[in-house]
Amino acid sequence: MNQPTTFRFLVEPDEEGTRLDVYLADQNDPPLSRSQVRRRLDAGEITVNDAQVKSGYTLREDDMIRWDFSPPSVPTLEAQKIPVDVLYEDASLAVVQKPAGMVVHPSPGHSDGTLVNALLYQFDDLAGIGGELRPGIVHRLDKDTSGALAVTKSDQAHRFLAEQFGKHTVSRSYHALVVGPRLEDQGVFDTFHARNPNNRKRFSGLHESKRRAITHYRVLERFDWDVCLVECRLQTGRTHQIRMHFFEANAPLLGDSLYGTALTQATPLIGRQALHARSLGFDHPDGSRVECESPYPADFQDALEALRAGKSWR
Repeated sequence: MNQPTTFRFLVEPDEEGTRLDVYLADQNDPPLSRSQVRRRLDAGEITVNDAQVKSGYTLREDDMIRWDFSPPSVPTLEAQKIPVDVLYEDASLAVVQKPAGMVVHPSPGHSDGTLVNALLYQFDDLAGIGGELRPGIVHRLDKDTSGALAVTKSDQAHRFLAEQFGKHTVSRSYHALVVGPRLEDQGVFDTFHARNPNNRKRFSGLHESKRRAITHYRVLERFDWDVCLVECRLQTGRTHQIRMHFFEANAPLLGDSLYGTALTQATPLIGRQALHARSLGFDHPDGSRVECESPYPADFQDALEALRAGKSWR
């Protein structure tokens, strides 16, 4: 029988009042519908503050949800010799540079070749930390987003970092290339965050929700053809948050195949969304501070240099 993977969610003030089944169905991990969530509640997989509740339970601020999720089928995790650059490492944790095009952990359709497979080869004694399918993984980046990602090597470190991510106290900056002719030099996107009812793969800030998404940005460089290099700092860490915000601000990311226009999606400058997790900072369990900066990968750097040389993105 497959061993469960434990997910923990801390309810924030703006999420108070949401039904439990609605809240969990809105999470990206594990990706289940409301009816599937309700079946898992009936099976006793999910507790709130260590107590079993009904699917219609109304969430309160600081409720701790624990989900011991039993996947229907679990691929055998094997260490694979896949190169991954390490930005920081000690006995408790590491920060690695996730390549674009790599899924973070196994999921349906991605049984191997993931970052987890690479980490199992790179680091000893990682198996089991944080869950069978997500050993060492505290947070995620989208498949086609590159950059800094934290990995834990002990249960203590995993709990310590997971709490910081849950409370949004981790410092994270992203760099993106966007097509925004009317984009202000700096600003804040403060919106709702919900699945788009017209396209469940997308998220939207335009549909009322208990959840909010807040992104602070500033323009670092402007190029011909209305392209900008922007720095984004996350106050919250919602799924597709940056991609959603810039798309709905009429400044879609270059190369984003899910959001944006047909032209911006198919730019010759870069073959994936031009989004890079540039820096990551958090408190270490020993009381010190870890700050890492991730260099641009070749495709992002090439696109940037082409724009600086005046090349069109079309």
